[in-house]
Amino acid sequence: MSRTKLPRPTDAELAILRVLWDRGASTVREVHETLQDGSGYTTVLKTMQIMTEKELVMRDEAQRAHVYSARVPRENTQRQLVTDLVDRVFGGSPARLALQALSTKKTSPEELAELRQLLDTLEKESES
Repeated sequence: MSRTKLPRPTDAELAILRVLWDRGASTVREVHETLQDGSGYTTVLKTMQIMTEKELVMRDEAQRAHVYSARVPRENTQRQLVTDLVDRVFGGSPARLALQALSTKKTSPEELAELRQLLDTLEKESES
């Protein structure tokens, strides 16, 4: 796989990627059954074929039923999507994104503790 930026997945492609990240390598039928979003089997199949062409997924053709897996880990895709969102919507400011996200939905105490730890780490890094 090249180190170039992969295309931004569509909403339908992200739903399929979430299934593959959660389940691991899966057939089209397994993905279709897991999605339960009203999409037809052939729609899921066609979307996964397009995703293969876009290099979002890999297809193992060794068995009769082709098995697909995500080409890029969840964290890499999330990082790419967040970076794009920060640049396009928040003028390159991760702080604006964080403030908007935190003011939009209720945050659990565990998430707040994680955020405090991240902020402490970032603060220490910026001081060195």
